[in-house]
Amino acid sequence: MNKLKINPIIFIALGLFGVYTIEFGVVGILPAITERYNVSTSQAGMLVGVFALVIALCGPFMVLLLSKYNRKNVMILSLLIFAGSSLLSAYAPNFYILLALRIIPALFHPVYFSLAFTAAVSLYPKEATQASAKAFVGTSMGMVLGIPITTYLVDQFSFEAAFIFCAVVNTAASAGIAIMLPKSSKAEKVSYREQLGILRKVPLWINIGAATFLFAAMFSVYSYAAEYLEQVMGLSGKIISVMLVIFGVGGVAGNLLAGRLIGKNRVRTTVFHPIVLAISFLLLYMGEKSIVPIIVIMVLWGAAHTSGLIVTQIWLTSEAPEAPEFATGVYISFINLGVSIGSLVGGWFITASGMRGTIWSGLLFILLALVCIVLKIVYFNPNKRP
Repeated sequence: MNKLKINPIIFIALGLFGVYTIEFGVVGILPAITERYNVSTSQAGMLVGVFALVIALCGPFMVLLLSKYNRKNVMILSLLIFAGSSLLSAYAPNFYILLALRIIPALFHPVYFSLAFTAAVSLYPKEATQASAKAFVGTSMGMVLGIPITTYLVDQFSFEAAFIFCAVVNTAASAGIAIMLPKSSKAEKVSYREQLGILRKVPLWINIGAATFLFAAMFSVYSYAAEYLEQVMGLSGKIISVMLVIFGVGGVAGNLLAGRLIGKNRVRTTVFHPIVLAISFLLLYMGEKSIVPIIVIMVLWGAAHTSGLIVTQIWLTSEAPEAPEFATGVYISFINLGVSIGSLVGGWFITASGMRGTIWSGLLFILLALVCIVLKIVYFNPNKRP
């Protein structure tokens, strides 16, 4: 019975893995793209930047637009769009068609993300945070393992193989959801006006600020992880690859642990999380060169980094229980903005004060996130709410 019960979560997570591999996996094949289409590295980088920009600008509106339709059908449609765009990308005749094919899945990325969260919670309402954590293991895996998987596929097989892999993953997820996910009950439809009404909530905007700053902190450092491990910690390319896998293992464990902790005490976990992230940054700053301490640091950093997704998502959407899907659409839009801001400011700090400057950038954003969290707790105490 329990085995059957968890199957829908597995396919929801597989879909999240698929879409995040589409978003981040392209980073691993940028050299192959520059060679195949004869474009510069900065031009190839547009494949990442445009994807994040489309999510940031269109995410909430796409979620709002499709909120009137059946949740399960929209999730299946989104996954099939991811699969189709990946398959077409494998054989794109020129760079600009490839770039256009990135826009399509980017439009549906926040739609699937928000519906996946809502579907996971509706399956197990009494274990909502743990269900979310299990589903978002797919997100963690996609964020961390998407790059090495696509890099490996291009190196060992072909350029097309990386995109075909994404198409297969998303097709399998859509089939699993079609078969295993129960039909959603006909819940009361919330009007567009009522959904937009959550944007009048001051506490929601404080939580948006906290989530944006925290993701800026995370990606101020993570965006330059490989260079940092090489230049500051003196690791070789092969060892760096192993350490990034260890980072991913720590991330999966941290995501599941955070799901349990936030289910017990949301406020305490939300305050504690950025402090743990700051500790991992300070340990990185020390530049330890012995292999065992580095492994410990990578596990801690991976756990703190990846669990930021579920901690900030639960913290933000808890302010808008009447429109969780739209709130999640707003959330995914702003955390993508945080990713862009963090990587940009982290680069500025590196230019100004060397590679270790990225740590100071991360710590600055953590401080700003903590200010938002404390402000929310002091003036809008969530413990007063049921």
